[in-house]
Amino acid sequence: MPKFVISPHFRLQEWVAEEKGYFQAEGLEYEFRDNWGEGDIAKKHATPDKSGAYQSFEKGRPVDVSCACHWTVNVAASAGHGKLYADAYSVSPCAIFVPPESPVRQPADLKGVPISVGYQSGSHYATIQALEQYMPPEDIALSFADGLLFSRMQLLIDRKVPAASLFSGPYYFLEQLGFRKVIDSTFMIASMITGTPDLDDVRKYFRALRRAQRDIDLRPELYTHYYRKEFPARFLDEMDTRRFGPGERIVFEPYTRETFEQSHRWIAEHKIFPEGGMGTGSYQDSVLSLTPLEDVRGSNLVGEPLPA
Repeated sequence: MPKFVISPHFRLQEWVAEEKGYFQAEGLEYEFRDNWGEGDIAKKHATPDKSGAYQSFEKGRPVDVSCACHWTVNVAASAGHGKLYADAYSVSPCAIFVPPESPVRQPADLKGVPISVGYQSGSHYATIQALEQYMPPEDIALSFADGLLFSRMQLLIDRKVPAASLFSGPYYFLEQLGFRKVIDSTFMIASMITGTPDLDDVRKYFRALRRAQRDIDLRPELYTHYYRKEFPARFLDEMDTRRFGPGERIVFEPYTRETFEQSHRWIAEHKIFPEGGMGTGSYQDSVLSLTPLEDVRGSNLVGEPLPA
């Protein structure tokens, strides 16, 4: 029987579950695997222009469960690249940062300023969602040429880009370094189930994460050192993770049909994917739920749950 393959997502929960033995307590045979491949994390995140989370799902992530922003998982699952796990989602702090000496002080000051984001990744959608309150779409200048999370963080620190959208450990690290947060752009994250994992293993995995989330809620300062596990080596000596917050929080509530359909419409309206490139848009065909319908009263979760 192959081991259940987990890809951590720059967050604390998987590391806490491993430290506390929660995966083992559930009887889960597992291994951690980086879905971006082996090598220096800073180099891996220097992806080509217009290559991001969605493209990694298209290529096929070599894991049983992984995460990305809910917008990308929504479309990738709709296009048949896996199943959106509908019994939980996450919420991550995210923000647009500029150097402390930048003249940008208010969100409106970002008009026409290139903002480094990951293409069809959380920062792409979240930046639009945050700034369209302040300016028309044509004034939001997104740059897709600066790589993924750690690549654009490094470029901003080196003053090679004027602004960047960052989340998780980089969010807290930029605050530690004194970079200016212009606007929060918090976003939802969803889990993607790929391949044909044993559904009981999926249950074990999420039960372990639920226990880890409770520990993080109670004593976050005990676990923020785990951000170092997924950070570029260049910055490890400078990081003071005692100043970092808990980051992404897993919410064990259903990702409902209403949420799915509303998000799908928002993506289509903003033309983030080419016409016809968003899959079927069918909630029932795109999600995996292991929760009996009678246990999610009022959730608007539809369709038959997969068998136990």
